[in-house]
Amino acid sequence: MQQSESDAEISEHSLVFFDLETTGLGQSSDIVQLAAVSGGHSLNLYVIPRTRMHKGASKVTGFKVRRQRLFLHRQCVLTNSLREVLVSFIAFLRMLRRPLVIGHNSRRFDCRLLARALDELDLRALFESSISGCVDTLPLARELLKDRSLHSFRQQNLVSELLGVDYRAHDALEDVRALQALYEVLQPTPEVLRRHIFTLDTIESNVAVTAAKSESPCMMPGQRPLWEHFKETVKVTENNNREEFTGILYKPSLESAT
Repeated sequence: MQQSESDAEISEHSLVFFDLETTGLGQSSDIVQLAAVSGGHSLNLYVIPRTRMHKGASKVTGFKVRRQRLFLHRQCVLTNSLREVLVSFIAFLRMLRRPLVIGHNSRRFDCRLLARALDELDLRALFESSISGCVDTLPLARELLKDRSLHSFRQQNLVSELLGVDYRAHDALEDVRALQALYEVLQPTPEVLRRHIFTLDTIESNVAVTAAKSESPCMMPGQRPLWEHFKETVKVTENNNREEFTGILYKPSLESAT
């Protein structure tokens, strides 16, 4: 994002709220779910991770891997390769014409894992050309709500305190829908928003890129590349007046996890 942009230009940017669910809380964790919303448009995709789910993460999120299939609360879900998920996310961003990408605690966690994955698959330049910058609502909320006596700035607590509702946290799609609603309540001015915009290049990360720059570790049998077949492999469905983009490449049998 150019520093010379005016407040009016900042206010005109589309906003995309995103979240990741991962195998754990460490910087070497793998992505399991990526979700994003912008207005009534949504993207929700799943990945079979290359590393084991940590027990604590599995307990919180409900994800388990059994026989090369991914289960969420005992229901088998459709999965795509990591490359396909990232390319779908980039395509989603490009349709919204270089939006701001917004997440909660994203600078310290989600964006670092996202940057690592993009680097592994040589997609960082394409991603960065598709956005105007990133915003972390955690420090943003701390600045805007500094005069309120809040005991926690966790997203779930902020949504409860400011919106008076509870939601199913630790599901990426529910998290981003709640974050979008929270942002509408926070209503940061362009001047405040400008102070919280960052890029992936500004994130200090000590995580080395350990995966080979190839698609083979990320592909499962029956999956095929998505970039050339985006219209075929990303489905748009109407769901309560929302447009939801869902991967349909890999459809395992729907069976319960045991």
